[in-house]
Amino acid sequence: MRHLRALPNPVESVSYETNNINWQDSISSFLTHLRAGGSPETTLYTRRQHLEHAAKRLSVPPFAVTASELTEYFAAQDWKPETRRGRRATFRGFYTWAIAQGYAHTNPAEALPSIKPAQPKPKPAPDSVLAEALLKASPRERLMIRLAGELGLRRAEVAVLHTSDIIETPHGLNLVIHGKGAKDRVLPLPDGLAAILRAYPPGYVFPGDDNGHLSPRYVGKLIARLMPDGWTMHTLRHRFATRAYALDKDLLTVQALLDHASPTTTRLYVQLPDDSLRSTVQRLAG
Repeated sequence: MRHLRALPNPVESVSYETNNINWQDSISSFLTHLRAGGSPETTLYTRRQHLEHAAKRLSVPPFAVTASELTEYFAAQDWKPETRRGRRATFRGFYTWAIAQGYAHTNPAEALPSIKPAQPKPKPAPDSVLAEALLKASPRERLMIRLAGELGLRRAEVAVLHTSDIIETPHGLNLVIHGKGAKDRVLPLPDGLAAILRAYPPGYVFPGDDNGHLSPRYVGKLIARLMPDGWTMHTLRHRFATRAYALDKDLLTVQALLDHASPTTTRLYVQLPDDSLRSTVQRLAG
């Protein structure tokens, strides 16, 4: 974890020129603020990436950036709508914090246009894609694939999996999943996965250099390179959602399994089977 010196307090130095504060120190102080509020490391990493990208492309210090300069920076980027929305949220939060701290007087991100959420379609990985990935995978990668495909885990949840997350209950083994926003959920652990995980020595299941485990980005990269073009680890989560919904047609159960705050989000993961749609239409016609 990288620590940089904190920004001077402008209240303690009346003549302090905030326009001379560099991006590096301001980003570090902003992340410290987020960390104090309990933001997970995945969020901190994302915010850092967003701000450092801008720091390399904007020719002025962070608190000298104008609304027009920030708007031009956004306009010059070839981003998808969801990426654009995430970056906009980062800058709005960054400058809101800066104003509260006395480092800025206005929020240039307020001038950025609102971005309509994209409505992506479900994209569950088919059997052929899963089979190809499993065939090429090492034992470690095969376990990652199964955790995503059989439990619906995100890459960040796979990355931080620890042997202590396996818990015994009267009904069998469960697995504690450390989800987004520092929220935990507990999922029943299938026997096949349980046998594999219990054979691991105590510690992180996927050890690495990111606070002791692999980084989520690296986990996603490992699996993406095993899958055909156009398919990612996240499509295994779509596969899990689609197959889970097909069992009982219970969207609320799938929502709980995926750790979604709203069933509206879950619906974006579930591809309705064609035979189900056809059957409904035919019954109505009859």
